[in-house]
Amino acid sequence: MGKGFFHVPPANNEPVKSYAPGTPEREEVLLTYKDLYNKNVDVPLYIGSEEIRTKKTATMHPPHDHKHNLGVYHLAEKKHIEKAIDVALEARKKWAKLEWEQRAAVFLKAADLISGPYRYKLNAATMIGQSKNIYQAEIDSACEIADFLRFNVEYMSEIYNDQPESDETAWNRVEHRPLEGFVYAVTPFNFTAIAGNLPSAPALMGNVAIWKPSDSQVFSAEILMQVFKEAGVPDGVINMVMGDPAMITDVILKSPDFAGIHYTGSTEVFKDIWAKIGNNIHTYKTYPRIVGETGGKDFIIAHPSANPKEVSTAISRGAFEYQGQKCSAASRIYLPKSLWPQIKEELIEDISSFKMGSPEDMSNFINAVIHERSFDKLAKYIDQAKKDKKAEIIIGGNYDKSVGYFVEPTVIVTTDPHYTTMETELFGPVVTIYVYEDEKWEETLVEVDNTSAYALTGAVFSKDRYAAAQATDMLQNSAGNFYINDKCTGAVVGRQPFGGARASGTNDKAGSKLNLQRWVSQRLIKETFVPATDYRYPFMD
Repeated sequence: MGKGFFHVPPANNEPVKSYAPGTPEREEVLLTYKDLYNKNVDVPLYIGSEEIRTKKTATMHPPHDHKHNLGVYHLAEKKHIEKAIDVALEARKKWAKLEWEQRAAVFLKAADLISGPYRYKLNAATMIGQSKNIYQAEIDSACEIADFLRFNVEYMSEIYNDQPESDETAWNRVEHRPLEGFVYAVTPFNFTAIAGNLPSAPALMGNVAIWKPSDSQVFSAEILMQVFKEAGVPDGVINMVMGDPAMITDVILKSPDFAGIHYTGSTEVFKDIWAKIGNNIHTYKTYPRIVGETGGKDFIIAHPSANPKEVSTAISRGAFEYQGQKCSAASRIYLPKSLWPQIKEELIEDISSFKMGSPEDMSNFINAVIHERSFDKLAKYIDQAKKDKKAEIIIGGNYDKSVGYFVEPTVIVTTDPHYTTMETELFGPVVTIYVYEDEKWEETLVEVDNTSAYALTGAVFSKDRYAAAQATDMLQNSAGNFYINDKCTGAVVGRQPFGGARASGTNDKAGSKLNLQRWVSQRLIKETFVPATDYRYPFMD
């Protein structure tokens, strides 16, 4: 086989299409939406070369039309998870030894398939199954996943190229080995891109993965598996299983060959998994890598020097895009009293103009929340805010699940900076505002830092550079992604590596070289060409 120092194609961010009226992409995605919406799909377990259909299934429904049946997905039993482990480990024997440029080619092809022939299918599936408007679907299931795949290839080549110094006495080199065992990928409903990245990033580095997508994302996960297979991911390298999460996790974490977890989801579940890994630590062949991005209670704080319109727009977009179901969504807002009247007026004007409904109607900015559990949780907090003396709902506050799980964008204003909705992760279109006295800017920064257990994203708006610098310094532990004069959402692969600390995760920065380094184990090789032949050193003379 020929050898060479290979240079991968330069990674560039996938351009976002507009889907404006009259554009070909708008027509194409709507046709694809109708086609997928009226199909009845049957999603199997993907284990090695097999598509396994069990006798037990669950149904899929669009959140915005929950009576409509999209099809079923099959549920694994314990024996299927055990089989997935065996199949993955067998696949690892060849995949881990495959030249890196061959692995790179597979995932570069997957990126081109997603940005090309699969673009509208994956977007439409995300719109239907996760109730995303077309713009949110485009930046997620077309652009971000393609970016993950292309930039990860570039980062992989940089990792392999990073070598220690050598001299005339010896040649030092480092090889970046795949982890010894398999990786467990647990992915959320809210981003198709995350669902694709969590199993594929370890696989790119030569690992094999068992992937459990969210029950609420299986509709688009099925299409990702189609892409991986067409791109040439060998059988057994990425295995997709659905079923009881506790059972699947317990079986996987008891395996001596469990080598790591790549996780995005709730904080409490991640803590439980970490505890189980700790309890099983004597079982494992290696110390497992634990990589997780979990909850958030993301903030925006405005300084009295801020531009009110910029702040209100950041709230409208940052809190309500994708119904506030982004890990990074603005959820608690701190505004100076002097700016509050103007921000309030502009915010109410913006929200009053929002249209809500099915993503098939592209004039809708707001769609449905993901499922009934989320709907009921949000309704409970909204109802409580209506009763509490410390809270006032200034717009929104209504909800209806007769057709879909629709919750109006809701703004709560509180007189208590520690009111429950300032501290509790809601994961929906509900934002809480606390108005502070202008002279208490510094005190309010302390409140921002101390209020939440989370530290995922945050933003400061200020025209005063000293104030912006002060906020950046005082809030350095409050957010893994911090924004100055911008909303706290919208991280782009290759530009804003994403992740938080505290209760928000291990901050391993998806979309960066740092994340990929967690999926390899280095071996240093020193080769001496002329070995010593005398044990004596000069100092002994």
